[in-house]
Amino acid sequence: MDRLKIAIEQAKEYGLIGENIFDTDFSFDIHIKQGAGAFVCGEETSLMASIEGRPPEPRQRPPFPAESGLWGKPTNINNVETWATIPPIIDRGAQWFSSIGTEQSKGTKVFSLVGKINNTGLVEVPMGITLKEIVYDIGGGIPKNKKFKAVQTGGPSGGCIPASLMNLPVDYEKLTEAGSIMGSGGLIVMDEDTCVVDVSKYFIEFTNDESCGKCTSCREGSAVLLEVLQKICRGEGDDKDLEILEDFSETIKDASMCGLGQTLPNPVLSTLKYFMQEYIEHTKYKRCPALVCKEIISSACQHSCPISQDVPSYIGYLAQGKFEEAVKIVLKENPLPLICGRVCDTPCEQKCVAGEWDDPISIRALKRFLADYEMKHGVEPDQKPKPAKEEKIAIVGSGPAGLTCAYYLALEGYKVTIFESLPVAGGMLAIGIPEFRLPKNVLEYEINRIKKLGVEIKTDTTIGKDIPLEKLKEDYKAVFIAIGAHKGLKMRIPNEDAEGVLDAVEFLRDYNLGKEVELGDKVVVIGGGNSAIDAARVAKRLGKDTSILYRRTRVEMPAIESEIEEALEEGIDIQYLAAPIKVLSDNGKLKAIECIRMKLSDMDESGRRRPVPIEGSEFNVDVDSLVLAISQEPEVSLLIGENGLKVSSWSTLEVNPETLITNVDGVFAGGDVVSGPNTVTAAMSHGKIAAQMIDKFVNGQPLERKYEVTRPAARVEAVELSEEEVQSLKRPEMPAMPVDQRTASFKEVELGFGEAAAMTEAKRCLRCDLEVKQE
Repeated sequence: MDRLKIAIEQAKEYGLIGENIFDTDFSFDIHIKQGAGAFVCGEETSLMASIEGRPPEPRQRPPFPAESGLWGKPTNINNVETWATIPPIIDRGAQWFSSIGTEQSKGTKVFSLVGKINNTGLVEVPMGITLKEIVYDIGGGIPKNKKFKAVQTGGPSGGCIPASLMNLPVDYEKLTEAGSIMGSGGLIVMDEDTCVVDVSKYFIEFTNDESCGKCTSCREGSAVLLEVLQKICRGEGDDKDLEILEDFSETIKDASMCGLGQTLPNPVLSTLKYFMQEYIEHTKYKRCPALVCKEIISSACQHSCPISQDVPSYIGYLAQGKFEEAVKIVLKENPLPLICGRVCDTPCEQKCVAGEWDDPISIRALKRFLADYEMKHGVEPDQKPKPAKEEKIAIVGSGPAGLTCAYYLALEGYKVTIFESLPVAGGMLAIGIPEFRLPKNVLEYEINRIKKLGVEIKTDTTIGKDIPLEKLKEDYKAVFIAIGAHKGLKMRIPNEDAEGVLDAVEFLRDYNLGKEVELGDKVVVIGGGNSAIDAARVAKRLGKDTSILYRRTRVEMPAIESEIEEALEEGIDIQYLAAPIKVLSDNGKLKAIECIRMKLSDMDESGRRRPVPIEGSEFNVDVDSLVLAISQEPEVSLLIGENGLKVSSWSTLEVNPETLITNVDGVFAGGDVVSGPNTVTAAMSHGKIAAQMIDKFVNGQPLERKYEVTRPAARVEAVELSEEEVQSLKRPEMPAMPVDQRTASFKEVELGFGEAAAMTEAKRCLRCDLEVKQE
């Protein structure tokens, strides 16, 4: 305001405005009318009413302002941005201005680029530029390499445009077609941590407050929208609420007099259109995928854990030194804590609130401490098996899904038998993870915990070969298939069947089973997942010169970050943006691989940069053994036979995603045989669900899941700390075997926290769960 006043005074001093400009008969002056800041004054008739000293309310048109406007006189209304374009148009000409932009939207547009973006600020861009160019070329992309989710354009009355439309040209027509507006030029970038339901609630709250109240549709309708959105964000919504949102939004849009009411529903309608699944997550499943809606998530760690591990409670007890209470909390939702404390991929830590400005809490390491404590001292869990039932349940596969399902079914009193085709129990836990990450005695202890409940495990028994699946159906009340995904995929390049080319899963399996493994002196592993890292670290310990080729960058590597770090510390060379295109052999024996350099392409509609080959960048790598670890798929051929089990194009079993029942009555499936290669905790989650559904099936109950907001089991008070103590707390390093001793040994690398370190780290937890009032 002050700058405008100074500019006007200077213009008067130069004679550019005022009476008789430059000694002519032409007079022109500029007056500033300061308003109260009402948002509705963005509508022209409301603005005129405000200038006239009346309440800022719109009026019907005609008459239009150009005929009868301010004080009944013809009025020309334009915003400052429009006036700012006049001087360059006069200076350079209309043809120059028309050469910029699109056919219908000429010139440039100034945007306020804010939100989850590396480069924020005001940017002037030509009309027709794509959202992708604004977000990535000008804005520099999303901080911390998070996934681009959407942009909200046009201010509070604009709509949310998803990442799938990132190639959308930005002009008035295209934005309107997409369900948004150009509006005031706001452009808010959202990443994976933005909840679109919460965003809609935020903007509706603003427009509801700014509504002048003249139109019933806008005044009352926006209040209803706000009430419903608040209800959904509390986890109290249902399917009918989604219908109310859509119906009321359309009514408000059609029945409102001015632009505020007509555009007010845009945030709701656009998010319903493009992000309906996120609304369903809130209303049906009582989940907020972005971990924003506090009354749903309680704490990000528990909400993001596939098995809903009550992290806040066990960390709270641990901070107080109450180890046994903490162990019991862990065991309530997790029958495999020793395993999870070592090999979990830590989705909880990736979403830990403390990690937003400091290091995340060492949640996995704290769980391991408690599990090790239980293993050493013995802690009796609170859950006791129910009286024995007559019904027998068969489980095919003894990996994390099968073991978890068996555990919870045994607690219900069922007679459970696990059939395992391998000579040892544990599935991929036993044959896919090296002992330096998961010691055999640890795995054996976890399995014995389940066997003590009466679960029988029959190894060396392949269902479909030794026993037909139909026979299991006859002898058991229900069957749960959890055979995992043990079949390695091929690269589909020339000569990959040459001698010396190995599959990573087969290599790890043979080594873990004590079989002789033939490796040459120079080993190259292809892939970036945990199997690739594990295979490379095993080869290194066998005294081989080992390297890894990965076609993307380290940022995209799906392996656990700590495992990548340890592999690099152990001297394993990882070459990024490189991919094999041909196996070079001599008389059928591997000699080398021909590779090509890759580069990441522009961001595609999925929000990823896909690797593409760089023409002319081919190079050869001499190699004695090539280990393929690109991915796996289930081996279901022996199972399906004539029983009619449906199999997807990915060789996975098709199931009802909520109940995990297959198309065959009484046969359920879960874990990697359904999802494809996934995490240990994801498989355990399927095991828990399957146990619940099998119990319902056996008892003749409808196969329906009840979804509730996840809450901690107890309110465990936080330990009070002084300011000095808070400042001194830092995430401790995981004690580990010295690097120079690792490669000559298969002993466990990570040694675990001691009591003092564990309690200190637990005290660093922000205890987000205590922010929500528990009923």
